[in-house]
Amino acid sequence: MEKFWKYVPIKAETIERAMTGATIVLIAGTIVTASVYAGVPQFVGTEMGQVAGRAGFKVKRVEVKGLDRMDSLTVYAVALDQHSMAMPLVDLDKVRGQLLQYGWIEDARISRRWPDTLVVDIVERKPAAVWQNNQKLSLIDGTGVELERVDPNAIPDLPLVIGPNANRQIEDLHDLLATVPALKPMLAGASWVGNRRWDLRFESGEVLALPEGQDIASNALKRFARLDGTQRLLGRGFVRFDMRDPSKFVVRLKRNNGAIAEPVAPPAEPAQAAIKTDTTSADL
Repeated sequence: MEKFWKYVPIKAETIERAMTGATIVLIAGTIVTASVYAGVPQFVGTEMGQVAGRAGFKVKRVEVKGLDRMDSLTVYAVALDQHSMAMPLVDLDKVRGQLLQYGWIEDARISRRWPDTLVVDIVERKPAAVWQNNQKLSLIDGTGVELERVDPNAIPDLPLVIGPNANRQIEDLHDLLATVPALKPMLAGASWVGNRRWDLRFESGEVLALPEGQDIASNALKRFARLDGTQRLLGRGFVRFDMRDPSKFVVRLKRNNGAIAEPVAPPAEPAQAAIKTDTTSADL
């Protein structure tokens, strides 16, 4: 036997210690499992877990993966908030449940890496827009989940959605804009009006009032995109385009030194084009 250990690059004491620890963990796991089926009180399994901890199988490290925007100290604090640091007694479900309460975390996978490491694999949400409601700004993801508050002096370069429950409509807004890929990069923000329809605001300053209903709004937006593609409606000084009534296309003009900008009527479209020269509007 001495000749065997002479040629093995690992010390016999190390192997013996590892085998002893593995045996303890195996026995503890077997007893805990058997106690569950046999109805033995939980303290038996807890005690065996403590035995494994005293043998050296306790949490000494936390390895966090996938973290980008969220504070890593928060994750460490949650992972280490345990009644016992013995590896078999770490409550993985509890750690996961607490982490999922934070807006940035979409999913989390918690696992043990024996003998002494907890591995926390995080899937973070991606910011998609800034939501303005009740004079407060919040960063939200593509499903409308609030991620964190936004400093009004440091607003990120993301679309701004305005109004009560606008965050809950963000997925429908994304679907709406996906039908007009040429217009999507020009969007500066959107207001959810009356909890039933969208006003879109473009980078060039114009507002497009869409009708109620996802399908009707989608058809109106695609029609507007066609008109903009052929007659260049955006960036010409118009103030507002109103398509709430599917039978009309209302263009509100901007006064300049008393003059009224000449609109381009959409002759290729069957709907009637009406022109208003005032600069006030009200949702109908």
